[in-house]
Amino acid sequence: MTAVGKTLVREDVHRIAGTPAEVFPLLCPVREDDWLDGWADVCTMVQSASGIAELGCVFLTRDPGLPDVTWVCSRYEPDELVEYIRVWPGVEVVTLTITVRSEDAGSRVDIRHTVVGLPGADETALVQRWGADRDPGMVWWERAMNHYVTTGELLRHGVDA
Repeated sequence: MTAVGKTLVREDVHRIAGTPAEVFPLLCPVREDDWLDGWADVCTMVQSASGIAELGCVFLTRDPGLPDVTWVCSRYEPDELVEYIRVWPGVEVVTLTITVRSEDAGSRVDIRHTVVGLPGADETALVQRWGADRDPGMVWWERAMNHYVTTGELLRHGVDA
């Protein structure tokens, strides 16, 4: 058997103005609603014994007109590391590994996306989606989290911080 999917890796580093104990709990499908504008509109928790991120929790995200993306928490080490496997049917499987560690007065958050295109997926679209050095969505993610950690308030899209 041989692998048919193209694999891409993108790594992002974020500096967040909070301690790992403040930042890590926000890396949760439920808590993201507190600080990431629009998240509640696209995320549905399917299974979680605690109601928040934990090993084995399952949730869905959706974009209008596209198949739901299924996420499973595959690794959970509080205040240090969380890993999600997400499957976009017919398109890709992504392993999202997030590590949080103390740096200076805040935290360094390393995010690694390991992306495998599924058979029949548009390889050009995959490269366009994941090939950029810095995803604008991740730039917003960092800005929104920093805003929340420092103010306790949700940063709305289109509002300067």
